[in-house]
Amino acid sequence: MRRVATLRADQAGAGTVEFALAVPVLIAAIVGIFEFSTLLWANAGMQHALGEGARYATLYDSSTSNHVPTDANIKARMDASVFGPGGAAFTTIVTTPAASTCTNCRLLSISYTKTMNFIFFSGSPITLNQSKQVYVVSDVTP
Repeated sequence: MRRVATLRADQAGAGTVEFALAVPVLIAAIVGIFEFSTLLWANAGMQHALGEGARYATLYDSSTSNHVPTDANIKARMDASVFGPGGAAFTTIVTTPAASTCTNCRLLSISYTKTMNFIFFSGSPITLNQSKQVYVVSDVTP
């Protein structure tokens, strides 16, 4: 009985046990913060690509016949200017809204999909969507 009382009073190794229990929680929190920061990084890249696409869509383009950038050229500009973390999918789309909604408009859309990956488990996929409608001046003469 005396031996059990001695073992109960012994505090050697208690810090090691507490450290072993706390480290996985701490690492998961740090990885979670890092994963969330990649979403913010991707959001900044999406906003930049939309701005570049809108800027290009409203500019005079001397390489086309009616001096309006084509949807493919706008999409290429957005694809070239998007930035963010690798290992995920950025999707850019340029569409023309219905004539009843807006004449000479383009709808620029971009989406980013990422599966949140924590060390001990994977989260569900998160999709960020951004869009911007721009007015395109048709047949501008220089």
